[in-house]
Amino acid sequence: MSRPLQARIDLSALKHNLAVARGHAPQSRVFAVIKANGYGHGMLRTAQALAGAEGFAVLTLSEAVALREAGFTQAILLLEGFFGADELLALAEYRVATVVHSTAQLEMLEMSGLPVKLDVFLKINTGMNRLGFPIDAFPSALARLRACPAVGGVTLMTHFSSADEAPGIADQMACFNRLASAHELPASLANSAATLRYPETHGDWVRPGIMLYGSSPFAEASAQSLGLRPVMTLESQVIAVQELQMGDAVGYGGTFRADKPMRVGIVACGYADGYPRLAPTGTPVLVAGVRSRLLGRVSMDMLCVDISAISGAGVGSPVTLWGEGLPVDEVAAAAGTISYELLCALAPRVPVIEV
Repeated sequence: MSRPLQARIDLSALKHNLAVARGHAPQSRVFAVIKANGYGHGMLRTAQALAGAEGFAVLTLSEAVALREAGFTQAILLLEGFFGADELLALAEYRVATVVHSTAQLEMLEMSGLPVKLDVFLKINTGMNRLGFPIDAFPSALARLRACPAVGGVTLMTHFSSADEAPGIADQMACFNRLASAHELPASLANSAATLRYPETHGDWVRPGIMLYGSSPFAEASAQSLGLRPVMTLESQVIAVQELQMGDAVGYGGTFRADKPMRVGIVACGYADGYPRLAPTGTPVLVAGVRSRLLGRVSMDMLCVDISAISGAGVGSPVTLWGEGLPVDEVAAAAGTISYELLCALAPRVPVIEV
């Protein structure tokens, strides 16, 4: 018998969440963001479920090639662009669009002599100060791209730093509009948060990511309230039970001590599986469908949960670490992180099943 831990991936939930994104931006095309192995859900299975999207956004050329070789014909966009001139022929061969965010990339395009034209997304730094041409460099960069024989269509692009919280997108949006207003070019601006909250950002292409996987981009709004369904459910079982007396400690370092007699379930899941080691006592867990709590430190392969008040709980009882019935956002908040990190950290050793 195999270890009971597994991750269930609900493909119908992916399709549902894509429909939610479309409902918020009905006039825009969708780049479904499936980088980081589909946020831990598996890039190819995620792409198949999201095949209704007009495009896929990925990080690396190897991801783009894998999508093309798997038969996907949608537009594909490299979100950080290419990293060397040696990648340009492959971009042309596999019909991959690229972000251009630096003068070095622009120069490589100008010197490439490509046999076909690449579609380019010109990234503008409107205030996030991560990637993108500075505002004063934008006119020259656009002019050079338009004059470059290797460049086909040009789309203007930026990324919002605070679409999910205050101060919002107003300043960056105003900056982008000042630059873009003189040019009749398509635009791509909206991530998940902007897609859901700021219709004025939708433009020609939206780029939803985390919302597709059933997680809320907002700390103050649940995924359920946004109409999203969880895609990944991480589930295991109780594999042993310990009967504690008052004063007994649990786990490494004895960071939790019982203040009364307790029953503790030992669960087959630990930080080597992707569960956050820093999740503290009190982090929510479902045991046999009943909300309980984590106790003590998370180990490499196991964690401990309180089953004192759960009638009938014992060896073999099902445990949900996050997903259906227990939002990953809630677990992430308790652990002092975000759902993106938990989902992306799912370890390769965890079996994944599709439902």
